[in-house]
Amino acid sequence: MQGGFAVADVNLNKVFNFYDEVPLSDTLRSFVSPKENVLLVIKTVRDMAVFTDKRILVADKQGSTGKKVEYYTIPFKNIITYAVETAGTFDLDPQIKLTLCGGITLELRFMKGKNTDQLLLKVYYLINNCMIG
Repeated sequence: MQGGFAVADVNLNKVFNFYDEVPLSDTLRSFVSPKENVLLVIKTVRDMAVFTDKRILVADKQGSTGKKVEYYTIPFKNIITYAVETAGTFDLDPQIKLTLCGGITLELRFMKGKNTDQLLLKVYYLINNCMIG
């Protein structure tokens, strides 16, 4: 507890794995403000991310049952740098690396599939357009 408020336990290096574009679920819709526009929703078996014109919202399911969910909000204004890493010979999953204020780094990994490269570029251009305006 710090100054009467609980300090969030945020891992400074987090990895999220995605593979396909999906429609917005009712559960995640309740976390989206009427003041933001949903641009893209992607998922894996457990995690899901909503890209709006203001932020990235990630639902990270926890534990073996996945009933506990931690929601991360990454405002585009807090992204300091971002980079794309394509798949290599031994590292098969391409990724987008985000560095946020406070030294937090996030990796958005795109699992191999038929549309991996297109999805990676779609997310990169979305982030790029929201950052540049």
